[in-house]
Amino acid sequence: MTVISLQKGQKIDLTKGNPGLSKIIVGLGWDTNKYSGGFDFDLDASAFLLDKNGKARGLEDFVFYNNLVAGEGSVQHTGDNLTGEGDGDDEQIKINLSVVPVNVDKIAITVTIHDAIARAQNFGQVSNAYVHVVNEENNQEVMRYDLGEDFSVETALVVCELYRNQGEWKFNAIGNGFSGGLKALCANFGLDAE
Repeated sequence: MTVISLQKGQKIDLTKGNPGLSKIIVGLGWDTNKYSGGFDFDLDASAFLLDKNGKARGLEDFVFYNNLVAGEGSVQHTGDNLTGEGDGDDEQIKINLSVVPVNVDKIAITVTIHDAIARAQNFGQVSNAYVHVVNEENNQEVMRYDLGEDFSVETALVVCELYRNQGEWKFNAIGNGFSGGLKALCANFGLDAE
């Protein structure tokens, strides 16, 4: 099976072209450029479960390192990686598309830099960032989106979205940066980060 490589802004069918695909792993990975800031880079993947207006209802629609399961068990974070060391995915979010609650129209996958301001870190210091979708049943990669290096001062990224379209799920390669870290992302999706 050929893996589909996406460019920023591309949208593609996820389930229509892959009949029977329901349990997926959204894996994210990155490297950090060598610099002498004296701190580890701790990047955190999160998922926001959004309604048709692009808003989350509350903590029950937000998956991150302190809330590993949401969407009535349909979305699960596999745990926080504090350093991003090693090959392969740095963090993973498992999604069972067949049981995502009907009020969830879209799942936004994001990455933020933990304590970015205090550590003077941003996505300009991160390279080789990618997201890919793997079929959990057979461990085959379905699609991949390499984010490129076009970030500088941003401390949060909306990497991609999975969204419903006429009964099927689609994938949207977004790659938009935000300043203001997790707090800014939460506000964007209708949540109070406090």
